[in-house]
Amino acid sequence: QLQLVESGGGLVQPGGSLRLSCRASESILGTYAIGWFRQAPGKEREGVSCLSSSTDSPRYADSVRGRFTISRDSAKNTMFLQMNALKPEDTAIYYCAARFLSCSSYVDDFRFWGQGTQVTVSS
Repeated sequence: QLQLVESGGGLVQPGGSLRLSCRASESILGTYAIGWFRQAPGKEREGVSCLSSSTDSPRYADSVRGRFTISRDSAKNTMFLQMNALKPEDTAIYYCAARFLSCSSYVDDFRFWGQGTQVTVSS
């Protein structure tokens, strides 16, 4: 069964940057779409970005478009989420998740989840 492990979260000041990593236990290229989600206290989990298994056409939520960039290193079975110009409202636990082949807007469509990494944006 596919396992995902996130890393890279932390505390950053507004306007700062962080890069999250999501390492998969097996090859993802051509098989899994990888999505990044986040959940703030008292709020529902929401999609942030997604990259399908075989294309380089990413999806972004309106709230992060132009600030966040999703990418992958297929040789290392690792996905990244580069987050720039961070805002306090970006504070949340960030999760990577996988589903077969194509991206989806629905949280429940993703079968495999990492444990999450905390991102806190505060001065």
